This record gives sequence, C-alpha cells and structure tokens, in this order.
Amino acid sequence: MLQFIRIHFLLILLCIPSVYAQEITEFNEEELSYNEFLGYVKKYHPLVRQANLEVTNAQAALMAARGGFDPKIEVDYDKKRFNDTEYYSLLNSSFKIPTWYGIEIKAGFNDTNGQYYNPMDRTPDSGLTSLGISVPLGQGLFINQRMADVREGKLQLQLSDAQRKLRAIEVLYSASEAYFDWKQTYTEAELYKSYLGFASTRFEGVKQLIELGDSPAIDSVEAGITVRNRQLNLANANLKLVKARLKLANYLWIQDVPVELGEKVRPEQNLLQTLPETLRTNEMTVDVNQLDTHPKIQSLETKLDILEVNRQLKANMLLPKANVGYNYISEPERFDSFRAEDYKFNVNFSFPVFLRKERGNLKLAKLKIQDAEYDLSQQRLELQNKILAQQTEIESLRSQKGIIDALVNDYTTMLNSEEKLFSFGESSIFLINSRENNLVNARLSQISIENQYFSSNAQLFRILANPD
Repeated sequence: MLQFIRIHFLLILLCIPSVYAQEITEFNEEELSYNEFLGYVKKYHPLVRQANLEVTNAQAALMAARGGFDPKIEVDYDKKRFNDTEYYSLLNSSFKIPTWYGIEIKAGFNDTNGQYYNPMDRTPDSGLTSLGISVPLGQGLFINQRMADVREGKLQLQLSDAQRKLRAIEVLYSASEAYFDWKQTYTEAELYKSYLGFASTRFEGVKQLIELGDSPAIDSVEAGITVRNRQLNLANANLKLVKARLKLANYLWIQDVPVELGEKVRPEQNLLQTLPETLRTNEMTVDVNQLDTHPKIQSLETKLDILEVNRQLKANMLLPKANVGYNYISEPERFDSFRAEDYKFNVNFSFPVFLRKERGNLKLAKLKIQDAEYDLSQQRLELQNKILAQQTEIESLRSQKGIIDALVNDYTTMLNSEEKLFSFGESSIFLINSRENNLVNARLSQISIENQYFSSNAQLFRILANPD
C-alpha cells in the first residue's frame, strides 16, 4: 500500500510540469489575436490586478468605519490592600451599544468594597446595576463623525470602482499600443522579406541576361544595389520587430508567470475588421446623458457626494452640544421591580458664543463643493469634445485608408506593366526599381495609416474608459 502511494505521488509530480509547460507555451501558436491578447492582459497583468485592489481597500475602510457602531464592553477594576487592610475595591463595568442617530444605550454594573473610598461611589453589598440611554439633542443627533465615516466609506467604495476602471484602462491602452507596434513592425518585416525575394530573383535573371548578351553589365550593378538595400531594410525591420516583441512581452502573463512570444507567432491578420468590435468603438455615439456612466464623471460626482457629507457635518457643528442621559439603577436582585425614584440623570451643554471656527469651516466646505462642481462641468465638456474629435479622426483615417489602398493598387499596376515592358526589352532595371521603390513607399504609408487607425480606436477606447 505504501509503495502504491509513492508511485501515485510521483505520477502527480510528473504531470504538474507538463501542465505548467502547456500554460507557458500557450502563445506558441500561429496567430495571437488582439481580442485574445486583451483577455490575457485583463485577467493576468499585475497592474490590472493591482487596480482591483482599489475596491478591496475601500471595502476594508468601510468595515473599519462600521466598527464605530460595534457594541463595546468596558471593565475598570481597582483594588488597594496594605498592612492587612483593604483600602478599596472598585469595579466599574459597562456594555454600550451605539446606534445610528447618535443615541447610545448602556448597561452597567458597579461594586464597591473597602474602608477608604469616595462615599459617592458607595454601592449595596450585592452591587449596583444600571440601564440607561444617552441622547444628543444638538450636535451629533442627525449626523456625527461615526455616521459621516460610514457614509464616506460607502461612497469611497463607489469611487474606488471608478478609479479601478481608470487605472485598468491605462494598462489596456498601453498594451494595445504595444500590440499595434508589434503588428506594424511584423508587417514591415514581411514586406521587406518579400521584396528582398523579388530583388534577388531579378538580380539572378539580370545576370543570366548579361551572360546571354541581352542586357548591359551595368544592370547587374544596379540590381545588386537594390538587393543590398533590401537586405539592410530587412535587417533594420527585424531589429525593430524583436524590440516590439519584447515590449509586447511586458503585458503577457499567465497566472503569475510572464510569457515571451515565440518567433513564429504572428499578429492578427484581420484586425481592421475585428478591432472596432473588440474595443466597442463602432457603435459609440456622443450623448451627454450617457456620460453619467463614465468612470471619470462617476468619480467626480462621488467626490462631490463625499464633500456634501463633510458639509453636513460642518453645518451640524453650528448647533450647541446638548447631551441628556438617563440611567435606571437598582440592586441586582431587585432589578425586575421598577422604582422610578432610583435613577441617575445628567445634562451637558456647551455653545461657543461667536461660532467663528464653525462658520469658517462650513464656508470652506461649501467652497470645496463649488470648486468640485466647476471641475465636473469642465470635465463633461472636455469628454464630449474629446470623443467627437476622436471619432472625427477615426473617420478621417478610414478615408485615408481608402485613398492609400487605391494608390497601392495603382503602383502595383505600374510595376507589373513595367516588368512586362522589360520582358519585351522596352524598359530597364532603373525604371523597374523606381516603380518598385514607389510601391514599397506606398505600402509603408499604408501600414503606417493602418497603425494610426488602430491607435485612434484605442485612444477612443481609452477616453470612453470602459475596460470591463
């Protein structure tokens, strides 16, 4: 039996690395789509997970604020004995229950023994029980610091969710930029690789024509220059691709393990069609009413609510401090027989004559609210204009994409025609290289405009700040 357990344990250990390796090599596929990439970033990236801690911190702060209403047990015991004489033995214990509206319920037990103590503390031999209530009639009845802390804690929970979204969207935007950079450098490297192949094939053909006497020797020099230029372009593009791939790897995590892309993995080829749907920027319309759900607006509105709670607390300080307490007292064995004449009663009252401190604090609280309202109005306008400007940019880039696509088609037609003329002996390597250079530059412009289009959609996604 022991041998069987050992074998079973070894099999488990052998299976763990294979599962782990499968997770680590999950990206070693032919294509990493943009939607899949964003999914990994949202789920595993440390900064996104760190942003989620905003909500956890707010929940902990709310729990701490609610602790102000927890029932409390207090025990105070003093005893003095010297030279076989018990000077005093004093026991004061209580159980307090704070309530929402500043009212406090208190039950207590006091017991006093000894020869030397304050007569005011004297109790019957069995001790003295009490049950009472304390009510603030001025400050603290409708709002106090404990109530304000709980209200602010609840509002802080809403604020933390908005801040979580704003922090997460920044990570997703940076990750998107890294993905688009990777796609651009990958496409440029593939472009130079294909045109290096064309130039090399042309170079070999020119050398054969020279050997047959159908082309001047200088054509081989010009064709060779083109090949070497393409080699330099490809080497530079490959260097950019490696750097872009490493930059992208900063955002690729599985669980707590960073993942590096394999060299054979390519970016999504159909990104132009899928990007607006992935980022949800294809159906976005500017509506001021819809901005109420924007995390930035929610954050500012929640801060306004927190400032309003503070204003109410400051306004409450204008009231006098007037606390009234009543406690029914009785011996423990006679507590069930009510005697109205056995009680303790206290009244505390204080009121500053000029209230300059309280009025000044209230005015400062109102000014903070006014300042936050101005900021909220400005942020609404800026968000609306940013969305409009970004949508205009996306439409412009979409139009530019159509123009550059037509231009690439025209340059391709010109190059094909020039190659046909060369095959008939009516053109030259110089003209073919010139046409090809124009086509390569047009393709590079096409790739650049596509990347701008991707980045513009990501920027709109960033402005809208909806990472979930």
